[in-house]
Amino acid sequence: MNKTNQIDVTRWLAAGSMLGLIVLGLAWELWLAPIRPGGSLLALKVLPLCLPLAGILKNRMYTYRWMSLLVWVYFTEGATRAWSDRPPGNYLAMIEVFLCLLLFTACALHVRLRLKNAATSSPAAADPA
Repeated sequence: MNKTNQIDVTRWLAAGSMLGLIVLGLAWELWLAPIRPGGSLLALKVLPLCLPLAGILKNRMYTYRWMSLLVWVYFTEGATRAWSDRPPGNYLAMIEVFLCLLLFTACALHVRLRLKNAATSSPAAADPA
């Protein structure tokens, strides 16, 4: 697999896991296991994920960098609720943790591959002087 294909794979993994977190967060807090019957305002936690989605889809390097930091807020929530919540909430929290780890890995690999690709395609990189 060449570098361009690897970059595309990480891009789609990042976008897919972000969409997964958005859908999971809404379904979790509104229908599957809300804190209050009928849903709660905790579903608004997905709004910060909607903002960087456009940057990820437009392939903006800056968005990948700060998204790899923002994802840890959702990881922390998922890890906390995985061990403190009852079923089905704790199972949903484990899915959230998995999606967060996938998103972080995709963002980190995407940045690494793009930086490596830029360094090898740069004419200054080829000239050691």
